Amino acid sequence: MAFNLKKVLRALLFSSSNPLSVKDIQAAFDRFHEQAAAARSAAGEEAAEAAANTLPSVTPPPEPDAPDAPVDGADTPPEKNPDADLYEDVPLLVTAAQIREAMDGLAAELREAGGELLLIEGAGGYRLVSHPRYARWIRILRDEPPPVRLSQSALETLAIVAYRQPVTRSEIEAIRGVSAEAGINRLLERELVVITGRADLPGRPLQYGTTERFLEYVGVKSIVELPSSDVLTPRQIDAWLQSHTNVTPPADAEMGLPIEETTPAPPAPEADAPAPSAAGQAADAPPETE
Repeated sequence: MAFNLKKVLRALLFSSSNPLSVKDIQAAFDRFHEQAAAARSAAGEEAAEAAANTLPSVTPPPEPDAPDAPVDGADTPPEKNPDADLYEDVPLLVTAAQIREAMDGLAAELREAGGELLLIEGAGGYRLVSHPRYARWIRILRDEPPPVRLSQSALETLAIVAYRQPVTRSEIEAIRGVSAEAGINRLLERELVVITGRADLPGRPLQYGTTERFLEYVGVKSIVELPSSDVLTPRQIDAWLQSHTNVTPPADAEMGLPIEETTPAPPAPEADAPAPSAAGQAADAPPETE
């Protein structure tokens, strides 16, 4: 009976509380072969020790006139091992392509069955999840309130963080044109956004990035799977941010206001004109009368 990889993977998925990556599954197969080799080595040592301690026995020859007696169970086939498809003929190497193919087959079988379980692949690996139509019963069992939808403002902030991470709050506000403090705080509470560090800018502002829960929220395995923006490229956004960070106040003409007319200042005296002498001032002065 051939080894059934799907059965083993299904059992591993059911028994694991964490997502299973391809490397985790390959490590489990490596440990299986290590334990099997250790068991064979121990069995060989026990057999050799037993053979060394046992005295040789002499088997008497059969009587020539005795008829051949039938052996009980000679025509009965040996008992089949019900776990042969799980523990026999296990391949030494299970490639990542084989694991992904088997996982895709399991996911298709669960979808076609229409049961209460689904197989999804997230950022951390594969895992079994309950079908969304059973979400209300699960919340009742856990005594959890229904989920609250994100507002449009929070969704816009989350989109900016996802496409521009690591990003500061001032950059988010420069793109949206409004304050982003409330949206960032809400995203931090939902564990969709996390502080990743500080920017190398004056004041060392905080930088924000997305989490693995965000990837599960939008249904992708990594950031590179997000749809590309058809509006602006990252270079165009950088140029726009740079031009709008240091903005000069607009003039009256740009705002559509009338330009104020100012009276011209009197001309300054020429520096080359000679100053009047004291004798000239005395000649121009009127004579004094008694």
